[in-house]
Amino acid sequence: MSTVVAETTTPSEPTLREGAFGHAKGLSCRECGHEVELGPHYACPECFGPLEIAYDFPQVTREEIEAGPANIWRYKALLPVPSDIEQSPNMEPGFTRLLRANNLGRELGIDNLWVKDDSTNPTNSFKDRVVACALSAATEFHAKVFACPSTGNLANAVAAAGARAGIKTVVFIPSNLEKPKQVNSAVYTDSLIAVNGNYDDVNKLASEIAGEEDGWAFVNVNVRPYYAEGSKTLGYEIAEQLGWRLPDQIVIPVASGSQLTKVDKAFQELIKLGLVEDKPYKVYGAQAEGCSPVSVAYKAGVDAIRPVKPDTIAKSLAIGNPADGIYVLDICRRTGGAVEDITDDQVREAIVLLARTEGIFTETAGGTTVGVLKKLVETGQLDTSLETVVINTGHGLKTLDAVADSVGPAATIDPSYAAFAATGLA
Repeated sequence: MSTVVAETTTPSEPTLREGAFGHAKGLSCRECGHEVELGPHYACPECFGPLEIAYDFPQVTREEIEAGPANIWRYKALLPVPSDIEQSPNMEPGFTRLLRANNLGRELGIDNLWVKDDSTNPTNSFKDRVVACALSAATEFHAKVFACPSTGNLANAVAAAGARAGIKTVVFIPSNLEKPKQVNSAVYTDSLIAVNGNYDDVNKLASEIAGEEDGWAFVNVNVRPYYAEGSKTLGYEIAEQLGWRLPDQIVIPVASGSQLTKVDKAFQELIKLGLVEDKPYKVYGAQAEGCSPVSVAYKAGVDAIRPVKPDTIAKSLAIGNPADGIYVLDICRRTGGAVEDITDDQVREAIVLLARTEGIFTETAGGTTVGVLKKLVETGQLDTSLETVVINTGHGLKTLDAVADSVGPAATIDPSYAAFAATGLA
């Protein structure tokens, strides 16, 4: 195998221990298929396309998986991590609840609806999954700094995981990020850097630093192929929790697009390994109107995605130039799904809807996904008779400002029964 050019090999080439990446056999370009050796590489040396992990999977049984720990490491044989991963200090994310959403289903007219609630992860978002895989890679590469550009949730997860592992963390965020997400990062690290600009500006800066500083592992830059594989565990868990079957339809938020593509990859891997029955399923992507380049391309019937300047309350989805956007289009079209978007007001309404029907307080990304689910039903793009899963990626306490002005006390009264009776709430 050939290796990539110097500027894509930060941190410097380490000597890997045997089995450092489990059953991963190399990195393969998603565009041209060129392969490179396992290492801190992320861009193909032939065409500069994105690299992803290629595997030589062993035979894996349902029983072996079910006997594993109640976290993502039950799927370690299908991830780029060593067999002793449980012994490393990490946040042990995953195996979050899959809830039957009968109340929300009745409200929307969906017969069989589930919510995959990832807000119960250690730092209250799905990002703990991807960061756990990235941390394993950074450790195997002997990185001295664990870092990321982030719209908030990733910064929280990286800072916490780095603290747990005892590695220095530096996280970069847009300076206008929601205050709770800033605090949730700063409490874990004294190296939170706020950058004047949007996420794409922050990401560009991180790429420059990754190219200049030796020994820095940027989870979603130079160790991105390993990081991205963590999202597969969402797909694995959903299938296992449904009794080892795939849902008919699934609605997934789209920021960079990586989560959606990896859930689809997980489903395909489970089929190939014989762990679930091969069946059709539809994948739907959800975006906020103020940052909807993938939805716009889908509706226009084109493959090229035109970058946009984000302007939405759904800041965790505010990536104007999504790295995996074209692959999202491919998957949604291939499976017969769609990519849809909603307004900020509809995001707010969906946050309250989910809370008041299922007792789940979601952040703006989850509001976007639930709101898009509602719109898909109203526009006839989603079959309400089929089993459907919607993913909630984070907790609403991170984005309180989104609904702070639209919810509150029904009344303010004196401490007397007469005052209470006058409210008409009895």
